[in-house]
Amino acid sequence: MNIDFSEADLFQPVKHYLEKNGYIVNGEVHECDLVAQKNDEVVVIELKKSFSLALVFQAVERQKVADAVYVAFAAPLDRDYPKNIKKIMLLLRRLEVGLIVVHLLKHKTRVEIVFHPAPYERQKNKKKRDAVIREASGRVFDENRGGSRSVDSKMTLYRQQAIQIAVYLRFLKKASPSQLIVLGCSKKSNSILTRNFYGWFERQERGVYTLHPEGRKCLKNYQQLNLYYTNEFKEVYKEVKAKQQELKRKVAKKSVKKPVKKTAKKTVKKAAKITEKVKK
Repeated sequence: MNIDFSEADLFQPVKHYLEKNGYIVNGEVHECDLVAQKNDEVVVIELKKSFSLALVFQAVERQKVADAVYVAFAAPLDRDYPKNIKKIMLLLRRLEVGLIVVHLLKHKTRVEIVFHPAPYERQKNKKKRDAVIREASGRVFDENRGGSRSVDSKMTLYRQQAIQIAVYLRFLKKASPSQLIVLGCSKKSNSILTRNFYGWFERQERGVYTLHPEGRKCLKNYQQLNLYYTNEFKEVYKEVKAKQQELKRKVAKKSVKKPVKKTAKKTVKKAAKITEKVKK
């Protein structure tokens, strides 16, 4: 394929393809790159060397005059489609615009109709929607700035949960995931500790973890959350201790043996046995 080509080089193969399918084709009609007619159907195709937002703008504008609108662009030199083809396809489908890719090969040119314009039914991804809601609702503080691309400074729900575990371990010295969950940490505590993505935790023995010096050091970078979870731990720990004391008192009361009341019949029988032994 010749690298130096223009939009006009796409016109002829697309025109030839449409004519083979019974269309009458004209170029450059009232700002439309290509107009094809068949019976009462009017099809407009906008041509570009590569996909661009300008191409999308043109396609949307042509929908005012055509029954169907396509965009057509050349395939990249080193692949069949652009790297972001899935996103391109999603956008065009939502706009109800068809897609044509022209493969300018060395010995021949191939015109591919990727999809035709069709009514688009918008569908929500429930799984992804629920994940967004969980992430937004689960955050204690919103410290992120919209539009920021920094991954290291980005506060996620996962990072907050790891910080909570780190704060709790600082007080507990060591604990199992189940103990942390009872105290109010994330139900994913086991995977957070096992995976140890940030390197904040250290396995002391099977099923028991402690706070790594690196974790203790990193807590200084999250002062607001550190203070929040510190106060939360003190409140939760106080409640747990109170419940434990209450449980001990209940157990102690049950363990005290109550005096057995002797019935009159038992007393009479016992007295009769004693009398018989004396007689003998």
